Amino acid sequence: MRWALVRVCLAVTAMVVIAFAVPLGLVVREMARDRAFTDAERQAATIGPTLTITADRDELTRAVLSTEPGGRGRLAVHVPATAEPPSGRMEIGTRRATREDLETVRAAGRASVTGVPGGFALLQPTALGSGDIAVVEVFVPEEEVSHGVTTAWLMLAGVGAALIVGSVAVADRLGVRMVEPAQRLAGAAQDLGEGRLGTRVPEEGPTELRSAAVAFNSMADQVVQLLANERELAADLSHRLRTPLTVLRLNAASLGEGPAAEQTRAAVEQLEREVDTIIRTAREQRPQTQGPHPGAGSGCDASEVIRERMGFWSALAEDEGRTVRLAGVDRTVRIPVARTELAAALDALLGNVFRHTPEGTAFAVDVHHSGDAVIVLVSDAGPGIADPEAALTRGASGRGGGPGAVGSTGLGLDIVRRVAESTGGDLRIGRSVLGGTEVRIWIALDGAPSERGRRGHRVGRRGGRRQRRQTKNRSAELRRPPGAEPHL
Repeated sequence: MRWALVRVCLAVTAMVVIAFAVPLGLVVREMARDRAFTDAERQAATIGPTLTITADRDELTRAVLSTEPGGRGRLAVHVPATAEPPSGRMEIGTRRATREDLETVRAAGRASVTGVPGGFALLQPTALGSGDIAVVEVFVPEEEVSHGVTTAWLMLAGVGAALIVGSVAVADRLGVRMVEPAQRLAGAAQDLGEGRLGTRVPEEGPTELRSAAVAFNSMADQVVQLLANERELAADLSHRLRTPLTVLRLNAASLGEGPAAEQTRAAVEQLEREVDTIIRTAREQRPQTQGPHPGAGSGCDASEVIRERMGFWSALAEDEGRTVRLAGVDRTVRIPVARTELAAALDALLGNVFRHTPEGTAFAVDVHHSGDAVIVLVSDAGPGIADPEAALTRGASGRGGGPGAVGSTGLGLDIVRRVAESTGGDLRIGRSVLGGTEVRIWIALDGAPSERGRRGHRVGRRGGRRQRRQTKNRSAELRRPPGAEPHL
């Protein structure tokens, strides 16, 4: 916008300068020409009184040489042959005009300018005492006709250039005054879209941009207030779970001893911890001044979290006769995802496996580190998902997620998707080598933007094929009858 304004101002100023400078330059040239020929007429008139008195050659020669142009060889007098006393045709000085031009001027009785080598000749008819017409010729060099024109044109060009430069400078300043507030507004909108809720715009610039800045700041304040209300609502709703959890904990305490009772009490304690975490997170008041990609300080060891959650779910898998395989968690893998968020994502995926596949269905969790990303694959040997695209739509899994999807809220996969996209990664659903569903979580390690993530999709698909080939080698083992391989 700024440079567009500068270009428009440059074009308009250039047209104005050309419209005035070109005609003015032509006027200056005509004025210089008129001045030169006016001086020539004045010089020709100085010899007129002498011609009216005498036609003697010596007298005329002395009169011609006494003039300034005559002394410089620029003045000539042409007397016709009929002059009295008879003396024949007489020419004093250097003739430059042709005889035809001289005769034409003598016959017409009017002054004339004709071009000659090196300049112009002014031919001025003058009456002699005898009544005949003599012609006075004054030579005007080319440089005198254009004397001062070049200087005037250079001055006009300089003035025009100065006007153009000045107008461009003024337009640039005006453009900066208009563009900088617009750029600040655009940058603030981008920051707000990336999650920096503390972003505000200075209310400066033209009236329209000031109004836009006021509206933007008001909108940002409302967004912050809405998010605060949402956090409070989430905290209040979570707090309401404390009462039924207390009753559940008391009932679990009365179950006595045994593996089932211990598992129930452990599950209740885990649920209480999760509710406490939700309440603390929802009511944590911290300025949202960072982007959507968490930093390294908020990350966790993916291998440790996956081992912990698989240890929790392995007990239920053993009760249902499910064969479980865990791979790729033998070394530390740091990812830019909070521990609680990764645990919630894994619980959502594993909960789907137990909820939507028959008992005895095998499943596997594989972790792959590809340098700039970590890929977590959750595969099962169940009936699969009829419509993967619909399953990724928030709230839609209960309408087309496959068998057993009745009663689903559709939020589990949405939680997993948001965890992956918060790092610049993505979530994909496909067919696993076990015959059921494969959910691939692509977690970017460098916090790349979404465009980087989209490029990573292609890489991920190639990486996914490699991972499927690796998993395929383990698929036969996963299909073995329960008891053939140890459970987790």
